[in-house]
Amino acid sequence: MDKLIIEGGRVLKGEVTISGAKNALLPIMAATLLTDEPCIIENAPNLRDTHTMIRILCSLGKTVDFNKDVIKITSSGHSYYVADYKLVSVMRASFCVLGPLVAKLGKAKVSLPGGCVIGVRPVDLHLKGLTSLGAQLDMEAGYIIAKAPKGLRGTHIYLGGNFGSSVLATANVMMAATLARGITTIESAACEPEIVDLAEFLNKMGACIRGAGTHYIQIEGKKQLRGAKHKIIPDRIEAGTFMIAGLITGGNIIIKNVISEHLGAVIDKLSFMGAEIKKENKDLIVGYKRYLKPAEIVTLPYPGFPTDMQAQMMALLSVTEGISIITEKVYPDRFMHVAELNRMGARIQREGPHAIIQGVDNLCGAAVMASDLRASASLVLAGLVAQGTTTVSRTYHLERGYENLENKLRNLGAVIYRQKE
Repeated sequence: MDKLIIEGGRVLKGEVTISGAKNALLPIMAATLLTDEPCIIENAPNLRDTHTMIRILCSLGKTVDFNKDVIKITSSGHSYYVADYKLVSVMRASFCVLGPLVAKLGKAKVSLPGGCVIGVRPVDLHLKGLTSLGAQLDMEAGYIIAKAPKGLRGTHIYLGGNFGSSVLATANVMMAATLARGITTIESAACEPEIVDLAEFLNKMGACIRGAGTHYIQIEGKKQLRGAKHKIIPDRIEAGTFMIAGLITGGNIIIKNVISEHLGAVIDKLSFMGAEIKKENKDLIVGYKRYLKPAEIVTLPYPGFPTDMQAQMMALLSVTEGISIITEKVYPDRFMHVAELNRMGARIQREGPHAIIQGVDNLCGAAVMASDLRASASLVLAGLVAQGTTTVSRTYHLERGYENLENKLRNLGAVIYRQKE
């Protein structure tokens, strides 16, 4: 197991290119289970989660070749329907194989998922949607067993939950519906760009999906789907993370390969705080001249402020003069990073789903431990601005969602390196 060592106090400057979006890639890889024909996925990030999904697909009868940023997925000639606990338990997005498997093979046995520990994230909406499509579901020894011997049938499905729409449930149900008889409508669907990217890939495979990017998606089922070639959208969360890396160190960064429309809420909030953000084609130029002011942030499903940027924003607000408040409405328990930031000298008090942040002049380097993917990023950001040396343990969380993070930061002027624990 590795740890990251960060020498704080360096101003970041230069250019960084954003990788493909992990949260778009993983469901798209799962969607290749809907066809026996070859699929090619470009701009794929080289991440721990990518390799986990590759192992899952191989266990289900696919042959996968990953070269640079291109993944080619073909059929080995044999199809299997059991997604093993050892693979699914380490990554929540792997549960997305359930819909494609039961739609294509008429049966599936998929372990309940794992992933980051950021609070309760039930799979009830996944199961509700697949049951509505006609799948017979049972749970046995930690596995969901789905059967549809006569195939799935189109229907109207409401996918709203207590905390809004579910991205992965929308993806799972949308994929399954592509092979269902008739027309399926998903009401209260997730609107995230990653859902739009998945729908575009499925349509290239021969599916007929309308309304992706809205709360109302319509899918006309087909008898079979074909292979397709697709390029993954840029990772909006990685782009947002680098925006904050520039601002927290007082630097000026050019962020390349960005779809700025996917970052509307983040750009709006940072601009309100005083950041100067200039859009040029697919680039963002980020910096500020004087100082940043505090802010109130409420995380919401897209197009609201993303929960996946909450921890990074908390690191920035920790060194922003004044009192800021973050309200977490997507995952109310997603505050594992608060205690670690406080160890570095931050003044953050949690009250239920709220975090009250009193900005301090300086953070101090310390030994901290990452609890999840985005919490890891917040600790790295804090380490970049802290006085002295920061050691971040459990870097495998970062490897799940950030491609070559240390190299990209070093190219911007950070002093950061990896050591064995």
